[in-house]
Amino acid sequence: MSQGPMSLAKPIKLLTILLICILPMLSKAEAAKRPLITQPIDEQNLVVLAGNTRPEVTAKNDRGPVADNLLLDHMYLQLRRTPEQDRAVKELIDRLHDPKAPEYHHWLMVEQIEKRFGPDEQDLRIITGWLESHGLRVNVVYRANGVIDFSGLAGAVRSAFHTEVHNLSVKGEAHIANVSSVKIPAALAPAIVGVVSINDFRPRPASHGRSQIVVTSPGGYYAVTPGDIATIYNFNPVFAEGIAGKGQTVVAVEDSNLYSPNDWTTFRKTFGLSENFPYGSFRQIHPQPTSNPGNAGPCADPGVNGDDFEATLDAEYASAAAPNAAIVLATCANTNTNFGGYIALQNLFAGGGKPPAIVSISYGEGEPWVQATGVGVGSDPVLAEAYINELYETGVMQGVSIFVAAGDEGGASGDSFFDDGAEQGIEVNGQASTPNNVAVGGTDFGDYYLGETSTYWSPTNGKYFNSALSYVPEIAWNSTCGSQLLANFLGYATTYGADGLCNSALGEEYWLTVYAGSGGASSCAAGIPSIHGSGDLSNGEEGYAVVSGTCRGFPKPAYQRIVSGNPKDGVRDLPDVSLFSASGLWYHIYVFCFSDPDNYGVPCVGGPATWEVGGGTSFATPIMAGVQALLNEASGGYQGNPNYVYYALGALEYDFGRASACDATRGNKVNPGCIFHDVTLGDDDVPCLPLMADGTTIGTFNCYLTTGTYGVLSLSNTSYEPAYKATPAWDFTTGLGSVNTYNLVRAWPGSRLR
Repeated sequence: MSQGPMSLAKPIKLLTILLICILPMLSKAEAAKRPLITQPIDEQNLVVLAGNTRPEVTAKNDRGPVADNLLLDHMYLQLRRTPEQDRAVKELIDRLHDPKAPEYHHWLMVEQIEKRFGPDEQDLRIITGWLESHGLRVNVVYRANGVIDFSGLAGAVRSAFHTEVHNLSVKGEAHIANVSSVKIPAALAPAIVGVVSINDFRPRPASHGRSQIVVTSPGGYYAVTPGDIATIYNFNPVFAEGIAGKGQTVVAVEDSNLYSPNDWTTFRKTFGLSENFPYGSFRQIHPQPTSNPGNAGPCADPGVNGDDFEATLDAEYASAAAPNAAIVLATCANTNTNFGGYIALQNLFAGGGKPPAIVSISYGEGEPWVQATGVGVGSDPVLAEAYINELYETGVMQGVSIFVAAGDEGGASGDSFFDDGAEQGIEVNGQASTPNNVAVGGTDFGDYYLGETSTYWSPTNGKYFNSALSYVPEIAWNSTCGSQLLANFLGYATTYGADGLCNSALGEEYWLTVYAGSGGASSCAAGIPSIHGSGDLSNGEEGYAVVSGTCRGFPKPAYQRIVSGNPKDGVRDLPDVSLFSASGLWYHIYVFCFSDPDNYGVPCVGGPATWEVGGGTSFATPIMAGVQALLNEASGGYQGNPNYVYYALGALEYDFGRASACDATRGNKVNPGCIFHDVTLGDDDVPCLPLMADGTTIGTFNCYLTTGTYGVLSLSNTSYEPAYKATPAWDFTTGLGSVNTYNLVRAWPGSRLR
């Protein structure tokens, strides 16, 4: 029986009701700014801020202390809000998104945030004076989110925080890191959360090159272009209505400039964007706080490094989704204790002035690794929240929509530093797990697996190298031997066990990776992390050890409680939405212009057949940020956290509509009224390694292993519960699913497109 299109009229009326009902009745408690430091400083009475040493800090990796005169530059000291302030921030963010509340979309200015939620001035004077008394230099004070930027010599850091910084050698790479937890005077502890970072480990880009493929494809890869994305995700009717991002700005946060801005220009020209959408523009900035202007400030020009691969694809695919928008790269150099992306975000959200309406972030690492960096340490179960979350809160209160890549490691985001199977168990990306951002996951196209390629792709290219004919069936993105779809396709009954794909010669040679769309439940947003393989030199430990912890995930946000499929687990779950992110396993891969010869780029000459290709949620994230530019243009202004609307729309579709009609496996038979394509086929399970190469047992951390060397990531160590399997409605593989852009724009509150 055929099913007609779902009318959007009823969902639009119901949406307002749902948005109002999402939130409980909220108190109007105002923030109470008051001094938290009430005792004189006694340098002999110290407290430990536990849990902020990296797992790489082991005796095996240690190469001795750094020189006392080594400058450690632009560290961040995170200050505490009062409990009243913390509650008021969270309540205000909900009210800013509640159509019934008087605060609805009345975004704050950074000066208002500073006044209401910033630290007490007396506390600031005491803390900055204490830092300076130890020979540390205070560079900038960011009152909006309570951060002090400071620098100093390693000897001064040891004096103030009672920890040594050592040289490390980790898998052949040189690093520095503090080797024990920091200590501060007890009098200061009520006002200080911790030091954001005293090491040079950085989040990793959520992108990578071509994966191994199943068999030799007779037709080769289908290189996915902007025109294909516009067809598959239904951008073209929005463009036809004159909505293409004009007057909007999408900012991608990076730690590298582009190798050549001409790559962006060539990309747009080759794929018809500059011809058809003449208002699109590109520039690079190095944002400074208004109190410390100039490029000599905290944000130094990073030049070009290996992350220009990431920066290039972000700029190009943001423009593919919003071709008339201004695309801005906000880039800052890394320091030896700070990530350039944090510096850029800090200055954009808390440095003064009006922030951009839309920000895209494509970097990440597992939540416990973020905690070990020091961004959320402390013993207080309420206030020990991450630096990242408070930074995002500051942006959202100003109306910023923040999009973050969920990651490319399946359920094992702690293993973004490895590529030979998961070792750290189930973890989510700590950059993406806050309630204040959209976590963007990844899908793959399933036409080849379903034997329907000719139905969805033309054998010849269009004028702008596009060949997609319609919406294409989507499956969970999984380029590993942990994929049950891949195992079945190759004739294996299981992914695990001695006779399973992961323990076969074929599996070990080609697909023993952690390349898959990431998702899972937040589990370590506060408290002390429990990192597998960690050893704190101050305790004399080395090698692989299990450090017990007190981690807790971010509480489940109100918007996520209303949609079918989202578990009653009490915590924030990832991802929220997803788009194509795969890198060739089923013969589909993104193509873009990247010409840096020092980082495996190729000349962008002729047609794109010889250009660079790649995959990862780094592509999906700037595309979703570009979608937001269309939504902002259609609805007239800053929108804050889009999840409040996404989940209300998802509840209408999955709980009150016809979810089966929106099953992504239906392909071009999906109901044309669907806002989300519900991905129900596949999984994002990855192989896991419970043994070291020398046979030493690491442990069984979410790793189901019967026989053989490699198991698969599982919710249970004793039964096969893959982490994670696609299911109807919301799931950990793709969240709400992918989007029909035209229907999303039509359904958005206040949209002029009906």
